[in-house]
Amino acid sequence: MNARPSSVTPAVPDTPPEPEPARPIGERAAEEFVAARTVHPGADPQLGVELEWLLVDKRQPRERIPFDTAQAALADAAGFPTLATLTWEPGGALELSSRPASTVPAALAEMTTDLAAVRSALGKAGISLVGAGLDPVRPPHRLLDAPRYAAMEAYLDRRGDAGRWMMTGTASVQVCVHSGHEGRGPLGFRERWRLAHDLGPVLVATFANSPIARGLPTGWRSTRQAIWAALDPSRTRAPVGDDPREAWARYALDAGVLCVRTENGPWLVPDGLTFRDWIRTGLPRPPTADDLAYHLTTLFPPVRPRGYLELRMIDAQPGDRWTVPFAVATALLTDARAADRAADACEPLRRVPRVWQDAARHGLTRPAFATAAATCFEAALDALPRLGAPPLVSARVAQYAERFVARGLTPADTLLDKLRVRSEDDQAALWTASEQ
Repeated sequence: MNARPSSVTPAVPDTPPEPEPARPIGERAAEEFVAARTVHPGADPQLGVELEWLLVDKRQPRERIPFDTAQAALADAAGFPTLATLTWEPGGALELSSRPASTVPAALAEMTTDLAAVRSALGKAGISLVGAGLDPVRPPHRLLDAPRYAAMEAYLDRRGDAGRWMMTGTASVQVCVHSGHEGRGPLGFRERWRLAHDLGPVLVATFANSPIARGLPTGWRSTRQAIWAALDPSRTRAPVGDDPREAWARYALDAGVLCVRTENGPWLVPDGLTFRDWIRTGLPRPPTADDLAYHLTTLFPPVRPRGYLELRMIDAQPGDRWTVPFAVATALLTDARAADRAADACEPLRRVPRVWQDAARHGLTRPAFATAAATCFEAALDALPRLGAPPLVSARVAQYAERFVARGLTPADTLLDKLRVRSEDDQAALWTASEQ
């Protein structure tokens, strides 16, 4: 959701000459522009993770923490590491984005170090980091007043309040992996693109952790995923096609234009204008390559290609449990043997109608998802030693499999059980439950 470039940026291979940013871009040039940024099979394999956290003052769990208060707590921290990039979401959530790493241990070590420092700094100010896919207590409320967020709010408000919930009340674990290599086989970029989309609903179901809003059950295990699905589908559904370059170029040009930036005054918020329409009509002004590059930052499919693949479908997890979806997704997508097993396990889900919605609503209570998840965890546990994963992380994956996957349960089911026994006014109990 951020306008900034991600910190996980593989080296860029040779690409077609770029159009001049200030000159209008044509339709063919726009397709080439997007395709050149979709996969970078010649880049060195790299990994990364982006963690979003809800910030909570347990003394006042119903109130949002002022942005300046949280920012000051981090600014005042002595000896604070700066390996990860820290950014703020419009509702005051904090995101940590790792640097590119070449190995699983390196990615885990850097993020673990920075996360401990962030927790310590905020804890001294009485602020907790909560890993939950959706704020279970507070209604949506935007804290940051920037042209991007004002335009996004205006655009998404046309489809209801899901946009405000997405911008200010959701959090995720985003796993970033190399886009894959040239050629065929489980590590090829086309096969990795397909597997990432087949695996996505299994990850939604397995790590569902957002069943509550405003203190009440929503009817979904992953309400966060349901919220994303309720937004403008031209920018949140999965692209269609087995060739990621063609699929993403077509998707990007046919997606609605969220905003037209202006130098002075509020940004324009078109209604029903795709980027392809913008090129063809030239209205309200001809778009440029820079406009197209910005447009790409406003597209939020479950798997977003940015030269690497960014998996955006996983609910935030409490404590250090983010290491589990990171380890599982990384193992299944980057280890050839694990990728083969995961592809076979997930293939039957291709025949499930509305598979993303089914995963979000039912989690692992559906046998098809539970069976696929069990095989995927077995494959990941087999692969993690080959990838050099620390034994502690493999142990967490095994514990998660035993606690949830083997029983057909998700963290959402645990939260719902705790909701049933709390007192009506005990809002803090929901935050405490979300941290366990």
